[in-house]
Amino acid sequence: MAVQTQSIVEAFRQQAKKRSSQTLLLGGGEPWSYERLDRASDAVAASLRSGGLSVGDRVGLYCLNVPEFVVAYLGILKAGATVVPINLMLNPQAIVSMLDDAGARALFYHTQFADSARQVAAEVDSLSTLVCIGDEQCTGARPLSALLACDQAPPPLQLNPLEDLAAVLYTSGTTGRPKGAMLSHHNLLSNTVSVMQALEFRPGEDRIVVVLPMFHAFAATAGMLTALLHGLSLVLLTRFEPRQVSAAIEQHRATVFLGVPSMFNLLTRAGDEVAKQWQTVRFCVSGGAALPLAVMQAFVDRFSVPVLEGDGPTECSPVTCVNPPAGPHKAGSVGLPLPGVEMRIVDAEGNTLKDGEHGEVCVRGPNVMQGYLGLDEATRNSFFGEWFRTGDLGYRDSDGYFYLVDRIKDLIITNGMNVYPRIIEECLYRHVDVAEAAVVGEPHTLHGLSL
Repeated sequence: MAVQTQSIVEAFRQQAKKRSSQTLLLGGGEPWSYERLDRASDAVAASLRSGGLSVGDRVGLYCLNVPEFVVAYLGILKAGATVVPINLMLNPQAIVSMLDDAGARALFYHTQFADSARQVAAEVDSLSTLVCIGDEQCTGARPLSALLACDQAPPPLQLNPLEDLAAVLYTSGTTGRPKGAMLSHHNLLSNTVSVMQALEFRPGEDRIVVVLPMFHAFAATAGMLTALLHGLSLVLLTRFEPRQVSAAIEQHRATVFLGVPSMFNLLTRAGDEVAKQWQTVRFCVSGGAALPLAVMQAFVDRFSVPVLEGDGPTECSPVTCVNPPAGPHKAGSVGLPLPGVEMRIVDAEGNTLKDGEHGEVCVRGPNVMQGYLGLDEATRNSFFGEWFRTGDLGYRDSDGYFYLVDRIKDLIITNGMNVYPRIIEECLYRHVDVAEAAVVGEPHTLHGLSL
């Protein structure tokens, strides 16, 4: 795969020029075209720079899956700044810690989270600009509508895509402590190119349903950025409810659905009339966690739509592998490495293992992060040379397909034997009365337990 030397901003501008009138965003009221998004994000960028934001500054984004999320995200990048997406489920103190660590200069927030945003702003000394998204009164903040009214052009921007950061995504990684994964324009853009090739998306035709929150790497890259930079369209939804999602799919003739295992599980329990609304969907992609085989089979039987399981950690932008749309689809496998991405299984010393042997999954490629923000030692410990250590325990078969057994830290050792929680969970899922399953080890005086 050719090296991507463009920035995300340059790649989007090319698409906007080529597809100015094509519908880009659906599901949030009036449709947004590429041209409308280009103009709106230009206005945001110009407003931010005239308001004192500098190239390289970090900006928090605390928002639902609405078109304004995309406007703010792209506007921040056009200003030369770095996006720090905020998990909507975090409490205010956790957000304070994140934005303090990032040294955030500005915060965009949806008015639904106004109370939390005000608490955060009062405690993060580096914040100098607040922008609210929504129709309600914005006390102490500039409304996004004021930024959109700016009629200036954003200042010229010179970025180094290989080094300049597009996003800092906070993740617990393999230790439990949140760390900011630094992703450059090059990291993210190259991952969208790989996703386009691996999933055989069709520019100008495919419409991707994004109900997964876009603060998460999976939805942000495989959904939002891949669409923006390669001529696709997005159907945005703010919450997951099987009937509402299915109605949106039918209304907008969506062709691809991105989900996590719990969503597919709930969909299998919806009424038969719901499945009839999925006739335009070519395939679904499941990520974020292992998809139980029983859930996958139940979904395919009900909806007659293939589910392509894939995987990838935040630190890898995040997609590393997926089952190919044309097949073969291997049940229980997270598929083949994406074009341009290398994967291997290693032992505790970083030595490559043979096919079928269990070890840690490691990744190398242009999608791998620059490191953890301000944590040099943690960054060093996360690599074997150029290979990022995912913390996943897995193996590769003779066809090159990868399988995840569990997280290394979740491994249970009892009576000297390795017990993988996922295998037990798979058995539990086969029972008709089990909706969700999680296996956790407990110490035992006789049998012992090591985690």
